[in-house]
Amino acid sequence: MLGFQKIIEKRIKEAQKRGEFDELPGSGEPLNVEDDSHVPEDLRLAYKILKNADCLPPELALKKEIRQMEDMLEKIPDEKEKYRQIKRINYKILQLNMMGRGSSPLLAETEIYYGKLVDKMAQK
Repeated sequence: MLGFQKIIEKRIKEAQKRGEFDELPGSGEPLNVEDDSHVPEDLRLAYKILKNADCLPPELALKKEIRQMEDMLEKIPDEKEKYRQIKRINYKILQLNMMGRGSSPLLAETEIYYGKLVDKMAQK
C-alpha cells in the first residue's frame, strides 16, 4: 500500500506543477466539510444518500413544518386567525409527541399556549 501512496503523491505533485488544478470549479472557495463523527460508520453512506435526496424522517419533517408554522404565526395580524393557527400548531405538536416511540418526555415538544403568546406579542 505504501508504494501506491508514493506513486499517487508523485503524480499529484507533477499535476500541480503543470497547473492542472489551477482552474477547477470551486477553486478558492471554502470547503463544505460536514461533521458526521456522531453517526456510526456503517450508517454514514446511507445517511448521506438520504440527505442528498432531501429525504427527512417523518419526525424531522413534522418538526420542520411546526417551525415554519410558528414563523408564520408572528406575521398574522388577526387575533382569531392567530388562535386558529395556534390550534393547528398544537395539533401538529400532539402528532409529533405521539410519534415519540418511547423517547424521553424531556425531548417532547410543548404546546403553544394562547395566553402566553398574546402577552408575548403585546410586548413587541
